[in-house]
Amino acid sequence: MTFRTLMLRGLIAAALLGVSLPVHAAPSALTAHQLAQRVDNHYNHLHSLRAGFTQSYQGLGMSRSESGALLLRKPGRMRWDYSSPAGKLFLLDGKFAWSYTPGDPAVHRIPVGNLSDLRTPLRFLLGHTQLEREIEHLRIAPAANGEYALAGQPKGQQRSISLLTLTVTAQGVITGIQIDQTDGSVTRFTFTGEVPNAPAPPGDFRFTPPSGIPVVSEQSPE
Repeated sequence: MTFRTLMLRGLIAAALLGVSLPVHAAPSALTAHQLAQRVDNHYNHLHSLRAGFTQSYQGLGMSRSESGALLLRKPGRMRWDYSSPAGKLFLLDGKFAWSYTPGDPAVHRIPVGNLSDLRTPLRFLLGHTQLEREIEHLRIAPAANGEYALAGQPKGQQRSISLLTLTVTAQGVITGIQIDQTDGSVTRFTFTGEVPNAPAPPGDFRFTPPSGIPVVSEQSPE
């Protein structure tokens, strides 16, 4: 499996949007059920979202950190513009996921239908789900800066994801996602400066491969 494929899987599985969470003094009491409802209410009413992100991957002898700006639009559109590395783009147009970095010999493309087992964590940010229906054994713990950690096992993801942890404010805003995979790798996303219902024109979610650059279709493993 190539490094690019690992990063792509982490991103989809990945996504989309955490850090290892130390335990701090508990903020005002909330149950996992109450906080999950606040997350659902916040994201299910959005049409689009913009935020800054930092993404890291550690595992299988590799370590990498990247950052940039994220734009989401319902239904199922994502655009990740990277400032580090400069010019890198990851885009989900509703039919395909596209990945390209200037200087690469090819554009990488994966059909959306082949990503259904990896995209659950980012579905929360697109407002297509209810946390308590998607995450088993959901539990809550205090995190840094008065935030909370909501953690559990994504349903149907036991073979690929061992633990999913969302970092959430008391208002239900997701500021981080950590994905612990069964192969021992960890993908983390942190988000800053969320702008609900930000302008997200359809043209921002169309990708045209650079002239002369071939498109390589990748299939997610079963």
